[in-house]
Parts: sequence; C-alpha cells; structure tokens
Amino acid sequence: MKLYSAPGPNSYRVRIFMAEKGIELPIVPIDFGTREHKSPEFLKLNSLGQVPVLELDDGDVVTESVAICRFLEALHPTPSLFGADAKSQGKVEMWNRRMEQEVFATMGNVVLHTDEFFKERQTQVPAFAEAQRQAIPVKWAWLDREMSDGRPYLAGDEFSMADISGMVTLWIAEVFDFEVPATLSHVQRWSKSLHERPSWNA
Repeated sequence: MKLYSAPGPNSYRVRIFMAEKGIELPIVPIDFGTREHKSPEFLKLNSLGQVPVLELDDGDVVTESVAICRFLEALHPTPSLFGADAKSQGKVEMWNRRMEQEVFATMGNVVLHTDEFFKERQTQVPAFAEAQRQAIPVKWAWLDREMSDGRPYLAGDEFSMADISGMVTLWIAEVFDFEVPATLSHVQRWSKSLHERPSWNA
C-alpha cells in the first residue's frame, strides 16, 4: 500500500493516525503548486482531485481521510482509536462529527471563502467568511463548556479519532491565526496535551 499525501489537514489527519498506530507506509507527495492533484494520472486515482488517497496492493483505492483511517483501524485494531465497544464507538463518532462540523468547518469556511488557493474551486463570499470568523470564538467557548467536566479527551478518558480531528483543527487555527481564547482553560488544557503527543509532528 502507499499513501498519496500533500500539505493540508486531511493528509495530516491520516499521518497522525498512522503515527499513533505505529503504521509506516510509503508516502507519495503530491504537489499542489503544479496542480498535480488535477493531473489526468491523479484523477484516475480520485476523480475529485483530492488528497489523501490510499492505494491498496491490488490497485484499488480508498479516499477521504476518515475512511482511510477506518480502513487502517480494521487492519491494525490496537490501540483502538474509533472506540473499543459500542458506547465508546458512539462517543468517538459523535465527537469526531462535532469537532468537524462545529469547529473545523467554521474555520474551514473562512479559509475557503478568503484564500487565493480556493478561488477557482468555488464562488467566494467574503461576508459569509466574516460571519464564520466571528463565530470561531463562540465555537471554542461551547467546547470549553463541554469539557468543563474535566475529561482529558473529547470522547472521554481515552485519546481517539475525535482528538486527531481536534489536532488538525488546532493546526489550522495556528496556520491561519485563528486565536484559541486563552481564558478557555479546559480547551487550553486539552490543546496542551495534544501538542505534547509525538504524533503532533507527523
């Protein structure tokens, strides 16, 4: 197997997952600058022209970062990052979706509607971007209230896929200067613990 990867949160999410699992795969770097992801050769792998892409030994492919992680989890079930039983699996899925939809997507909308890289991908609406930018502190405040019970990780006592999505969200926040309010002690505690994991540098 080999992983087609490029700079960005979705590729980063898979690389963090692999690092947490101790999985090593050949990495094929894709150059956004030359639009390699839109080349005829790459579009044969993923018609959407997006990374990451996991190419299997039989030539088949799995795309979408969480789908790739689920595939790898099935091959390497320990340590479990999607939950070890029904309750934990439900909690991990719940918090992974919440992190993606409530926090990551809010930041992502600002980037999608302001960054030059995405100008040809969609019609950018600056007013929507500004509204989403103003919502970012509100989203972090919501998460801080949710974590005020003192749990160490999003889905409970164990690090999970939800926290990996949190890591790429925090990374996006740093790259694009979306401040995580210093007054949010529970989010700051959680963020510090994630930054200290070796996989942060994956």
